[in-house]
Amino acid sequence: MSGEVLSQSEIDALLSALSTGEMDADELKREQNEKRVKTYDFRRALRFSKDQIRSLTRIHENYARLLTTFFSAQLRTYVNISVASADQIPYEEFIRSIPKMTILNVFDVPPLEGKVLMEVNPHIAYAMLDRMLGGKGASHNKVDSLTEIETKIMSNMFEKAFENFREAWSTISDIDPQLAEFEVNPQFLQMVSPNETVVVISLNTTIGEASGMINVCIPHVVLEPIIPKLSVKYWMQSDKKENLQIENWKLQQEIQRADVMVTAELGSSDLSIHDFLMLGIGDVIELNQKIDQPMVIKVGEIPKFVGQPGKVNKKLAIQVFDTLKGGDDDDER
Repeated sequence: MSGEVLSQSEIDALLSALSTGEMDADELKREQNEKRVKTYDFRRALRFSKDQIRSLTRIHENYARLLTTFFSAQLRTYVNISVASADQIPYEEFIRSIPKMTILNVFDVPPLEGKVLMEVNPHIAYAMLDRMLGGKGASHNKVDSLTEIETKIMSNMFEKAFENFREAWSTISDIDPQLAEFEVNPQFLQMVSPNETVVVISLNTTIGEASGMINVCIPHVVLEPIIPKLSVKYWMQSDKKENLQIENWKLQQEIQRADVMVTAELGSSDLSIHDFLMLGIGDVIELNQKIDQPMVIKVGEIPKFVGQPGKVNKKLAIQVFDTLKGGDDDDER
């Protein structure tokens, strides 16, 4: 067998055929052992791995959520957008699959080379336009007779919508989408050669009672410089780096809130045990610190600053005016 997963009804039919003799088990084994030839179409070269396609799907799932929020706020009606599929196909095949008259927004995405195409089904586009002009969101397909005002409203709306593309792609590349062309006829649009591989992400879109597809077409030439970043390994490394930065920030916050003992040392003196035992009330101990010398300020047990004593609001205080610079050991602390 070719490794396909059979349903329960197919398994029952296969067992029944074997038991009645309609199918020979030895013949099945021979077919299984025969070399199988798989047809490969060089015009449909698979230039992206499944891993990279999954990463692109993940990015555009985020983009779909951002578009849902954006269009809901702009149109003030029910909007739902989700990823339907992500496929790699020749550019010519993509052009043949979309309507002959549709809404085509072509964007530059510097610093990446090439252009990205956002194709919006006319049913969706006109429902949006109707809402923008104060209507209920009815869809009237008249792409071939767009007025200048309608064209301007549509291009402005989709240009603002595509700004969310920057945020969705921020984890992979810092791009700056800019509307380059607005077309309605795919035959007049030639972004890349017909056989060039493109990734097409199809978004199921519902605007009020209207529904249709929004297709984002990204040529291979655009993604080529950032293909290594589309692997799961990169995502895991990015997550690890982000988590490490958060942990370092939290650690710094906790350290900054930690209490430490700060002491100002007036001076010191050496006493014998005999003198110490003979101390009484009124005795004076001479310190080795002169009155005009700066005092040493310790953080914990480590000398860190020097300062001079004084008073602030009738309370004893010390003013720090220099930092103690020690050897290597002190610097490490």
